[in-house]
Amino acid sequence: MEETSKPHGQVQAEKSEATIIQIGNYPVMESAIDVLTILGNKKKVILRSKGSNIPNAVAIANIITEKMLKGNSHVQKINLDTVAAAGIGDMTSTIEIILVKN
Repeated sequence: MEETSKPHGQVQAEKSEATIIQIGNYPVMESAIDVLTILGNKKKVILRSKGSNIPNAVAIANIITEKMLKGNSHVQKINLDTVAAAGIGDMTSTIEIILVKN
């Protein structure tokens, strides 16, 4: 009898160089400074947010790319999605903004 082992849960196929940051209902400038600190060490940061916190993520991305690192960073990609709760019918929007340092 042969024994096989399969990975359980979420598997990360390759080592990612991006840092994922969940944006919540925190002061925008504090969050922007945190993102700036991470971008100092990493080349790519992914901002994720959902629901009523989406404007905060967009504001942080704008502050980073247009004010703090103008000309040295850009938005690589923006992913928008809507997640429906099972059986309830409530839908929640989500956003993922990928910021890259040049």
